Amino acid sequence: MAIRTRKKQSPVRLWLLVALLAVVCAIIFMLPTANEAIPEVAAEAEQVEDETVATTLAKVGMQAPDFTVTMFDGSSLTLSEQKGKVVLVNFWATWCPPCRQELMRVQSDIVDRFAGQPFVFIPISRAEEKETVAAFREQMGYTFPMGLDPDRAIYDRYASNFIPRNFLINSEGTVVAATVGYEQEEFDALIAQIETLLNQ
Repeated sequence: MAIRTRKKQSPVRLWLLVALLAVVCAIIFMLPTANEAIPEVAAEAEQVEDETVATTLAKVGMQAPDFTVTMFDGSSLTLSEQKGKVVLVNFWATWCPPCRQELMRVQSDIVDRFAGQPFVFIPISRAEEKETVAAFREQMGYTFPMGLDPDRAIYDRYASNFIPRNFLINSEGTVVAATVGYEQEEFDALIAQIETLLNQ
């Protein structure tokens, strides 16, 4: 009967394993712990929040600054003439990726959804000429109304930085929500707020 003998581990192999283990332990030790990382993340989030608040001029609870905007089709629209309606003012630009994401939802989730109701959607292109907006509309196939603000005269009444921005205005002309950037959940919440205002 053959007896199997156990092969001895090579000392070189054993030392390699020990060295590898030491390197892994060193890497783990040098990584910041969860507790160390949390304050950094919280500080960054707080800074973003502070910048958002500081650059928002038309704040929740304020009367929305009045404006008259020239629309893409050449007509004009004045905010104060929309009293009695819920209004969503959206500032965007063709070069802005989050703006593009948001605009892709507009036709079905805003324009079609609230058609026939006392609601007005005013997307305003910030600091861009009509030709730029025209090329973008053609490329994307957008046909819903858009406003033009080539010199930022309207935008500068509402904010000093960052797009996209949404300002939801109730039927009394008061800003009831102001958002910056695009996140699906936040946009969904904005749609829910519009529905709530329309059902009041």
